[in-house]
Amino acid sequence: MPEEIAVEVNGKTLRVARGSSVAAAIFETVEGAFRTSVTGERRAALCGMGICFECRVTIDGRENCRSCQIEVREGMAIRTT
Repeated sequence: MPEEIAVEVNGKTLRVARGSSVAAAIFETVEGAFRTSVTGERRAALCGMGICFECRVTIDGRENCRSCQIEVREGMAIRTT
């Protein structure tokens, strides 16, 4: 079993496998949405390789991070928009 670390997604602490992408951690939440479009639609990761930009989130205060390209680290604060 892989080692787990704690990350925070929208104020909720989750235990996820070390080495997982931030996108994978977000998929573990009930919400499952990464952001809201300008027309109010909920959006989620599409390509999983950083091309579509649908997985953009705020990580540790830094906006518009492509979550499929970033590995989780202990204590990371992730906010979907």
